[in-house]
Amino acid sequence: MQLINKTKFVINSLTNSPWVGHINSGSCNGCDIEALALFSPRYDIERLGILLKGSPRHCDILLATGPVTNQTLPRLKRIYEQIPDPKFVIAIGNCANTGGVFQETWNTLDGIDKVIPVDVYIPGCPPRPEAIVDGVIKLIQKLRRDISSKDEEIKE
Repeated sequence: MQLINKTKFVINSLTNSPWVGHINSGSCNGCDIEALALFSPRYDIERLGILLKGSPRHCDILLATGPVTNQTLPRLKRIYEQIPDPKFVIAIGNCANTGGVFQETWNTLDGIDKVIPVDVYIPGCPPRPEAIVDGVIKLIQKLRRDISSKDEEIKE
């Protein structure tokens, strides 16, 4: 019971103020520019409590862009393992989702989900910042629904 309360507290704090980290696993940087534009004065998602952190050890959500190249594969796994539980991944752009224009090439995998589990996919080449914000909000809403359904299970 104590573990459930602790997990519930962590997810509640995550849904109120998620901290995100960013990793580029071999892209053209188009998706990176759009993802980092979220923290500019125009979109300013920090006002929603979403903070960009430089260390994976301080992140709740990993924003992943680009196809997974053979060179970045071990780095992506290591960064994912460094994120404390519960951890979530958002794949941004066509390259992260399916390999995009690099699909079925000799040096890349067809999507980040071949290496690490992905919770939200955001398509586009590159996706607009509004789509990325929408993806983060959908993940938070999904977590809130999961919390309320677990509360109902505990009450029964």
